[in-house]
Amino acid sequence: MIVPGHIPVRHAFARWLAPVCVALALGVSGGASAERPVRLLAFGDSLVHGYGLSAGATFPEQLEAALRERGFAVEVINGGNSGDTTAAGRARLAWSLSPLPDVALVELGANDGLRGLEPAATYDNLDAILRHLAAEGVPALLAGMRAPRNLGADYTAEFDAVFPRLVTAHEVGYYPFFLDGVARRPELNQADGIHPNKAGVAVIVERILPSIIRLIETQAGNAPRAEGVPGNG
Repeated sequence: MIVPGHIPVRHAFARWLAPVCVALALGVSGGASAERPVRLLAFGDSLVHGYGLSAGATFPEQLEAALRERGFAVEVINGGNSGDTTAAGRARLAWSLSPLPDVALVELGANDGLRGLEPAATYDNLDAILRHLAAEGVPALLAGMRAPRNLGADYTAEFDAVFPRLVTAHEVGYYPFFLDGVARRPELNQADGIHPNKAGVAVIVERILPSIIRLIETQAGNAPRAEGVPGNG
């Protein structure tokens, strides 16, 4: 028996289900947290990997926390390997891109400089890395490095020029010096005077954050903000 003005249960359920199915088909979610996070590969050496740091203090972890605090749904992948030169990074890049990230930060070159390696080789290796990322369709941000100042003016000038040359040759973002604000500041470094401590990493994250946000925003639609959270950068 159907009572006038009364909608049968099966019809009511169908009316409820139809818009839900449409929403799911269109990929509509209940908020930023339900979206697939942007996968950001931080590809580098010990400065990325977190040499001497405890859990939660590494660059990828602090960067992810800072981005999520600002409303970005981002997963920062620790692709650092302590001791890597640009040649070592180049050799392991292919398997580091599985699964393929959405964007990548490239931080390599510190060990080349510390070992006094030929700047032309540093250029070639980073050039190959950036070309590989471009071929895979992965937008990149290049973090620059500076040579130790005890290797002579000629070497210093040639090494430091590697990174601006790469930016000119490639369509990539550029953060001129990864250790900006931290290098040569004992209170921000570990006892070796080379690797940042937790506070030093926090300074790096704070300074590089606007550049990282611009990189993420090249993936429009994949980097949602939580409602009510202001942007930065």
